Amino acid sequence: MEILNLEPKMVFDYFLQLCKIPHGSKNEAQISQFLQEFGKKLGLETMADSVGNVLIKKPASPGYENRKTVVLQGHMDMVCDKRPDVVHDFTKDPIEAYVDGEWLKAKGTTLGADNGIGVAAGMAVLADNSLKHGPINCLFTIDEETGLTGAEKLAPEFLQGDILINLDSEDEGDIFIGCAGGMRTTATFKYLLQPISGDMFYMKVDIAGLTGGHSGDDIEKGRANANKLLCRFLCRVAEKYEFYLCDISGGSLHNAIPRDASAVIAVQSAEKESVRIDFNMFAAEVQDEYSVTEPNARFILQSTDPVNRCIDPAVANKLLKSVNAAFNGVFAMSQDMPGLVETSSNLASIKRTADNIITIVTSQRSSIESARYCVSDTVRAAFELAGAAVECNGGYPGWKPNVKSEILKVACDTYKEIFGRDANIKAIHAGLECGLFLEKAPGLDMISFGPTMRGVHSPDERLNIPSVERWWRHLVAVLENTPVK
Repeated sequence: MEILNLEPKMVFDYFLQLCKIPHGSKNEAQISQFLQEFGKKLGLETMADSVGNVLIKKPASPGYENRKTVVLQGHMDMVCDKRPDVVHDFTKDPIEAYVDGEWLKAKGTTLGADNGIGVAAGMAVLADNSLKHGPINCLFTIDEETGLTGAEKLAPEFLQGDILINLDSEDEGDIFIGCAGGMRTTATFKYLLQPISGDMFYMKVDIAGLTGGHSGDDIEKGRANANKLLCRFLCRVAEKYEFYLCDISGGSLHNAIPRDASAVIAVQSAEKESVRIDFNMFAAEVQDEYSVTEPNARFILQSTDPVNRCIDPAVANKLLKSVNAAFNGVFAMSQDMPGLVETSSNLASIKRTADNIITIVTSQRSSIESARYCVSDTVRAAFELAGAAVECNGGYPGWKPNVKSEILKVACDTYKEIFGRDANIKAIHAGLECGLFLEKAPGLDMISFGPTMRGVHSPDERLNIPSVERWWRHLVAVLENTPVK
């Protein structure tokens, strides 16, 4: 299957154009300008707001002027992540996509199908004058992945429609009618560097190759968290040996389950082999615990150059124990929708900066606002008891399901008509921009659906090619059958 001959051709052609334009979160200026020029070249009313969100309006097809106005929405930014051995600058290098069987993948990086394929579908709707539809407003937002700031700061006039179809879901055949709200809880430890004396042996501890994934979509899949595993081992070392923590880091993005974490430690030279034996035993234990979800996990302990200075041992002890104690994973399942995660927390990243500060970022999600604050308070308590300073951002709201939605009925009916089977009606434990849209325009009738993707927010991200064709057919049918005003 040639990459240039994928179907639906127009959708994939636009997606591959987007792959050539750097569009990581906070770096959307080029793609925002590209979309504005795209709309103007089509002769369509095109505008951008002060933060870079883009709105392109397409009039109704002849005979469809009495249909409700549909806002087709996707976000233009992507998560930027790569394998450690891959050289790639997301601020200037294109994404190198390739076909592997029925999947479209990227060479060692995230693909950006989340949500580039949604943006590409919106572009195809705008460009294809053979489609039948009512008035269309294509809305492309910035910075969904790192704070939903595009949706948060969206100019109200950009939501002048009756129906909103979000194109940012990841399982073809599923129609989403609700999502979780989210927030971040961040802990900071201040420390002093202290000299290390004596006959010490320096080691670098690496936990790598974990599956990782999306902290919402994948949190219930039992995958290991590299930060939690690293601190679990280091707490074990601290209980048995004279031990100094010289450096620590793990994870990267607040909305990704961390795949890698590392630390530099110092132990008495006489005890280095005992530590090595303990590490091998720990690795075997973890590999047994996560034999299904982490087949590629790597546990590496190797000597490293002397550092001769360490993080204040009292602070290091509190840091490690608090990370070990902080809740991570599924906090509660939904009582209304079987199988749906209601509330969760992800211990996303640990970073040491040059100003003698260690920052730990965690993210919480819930479809119930009070539960979101409850799990955040649980995480906060673990770090505050250890003496850390803790801050919580305001977060973003969830999207309460509406099972009586008019556009939902259209989407279900058209799916059954095309494919001869029922679509799945679901809510998602990931954050969508829909909750913020509802705050700005409470009367919007909303659904979300998209093609099948796997491994999003990681270098394993891949897009199922046949599902894009099915999704496109469904989208076209929904637009053709949009209710009258």
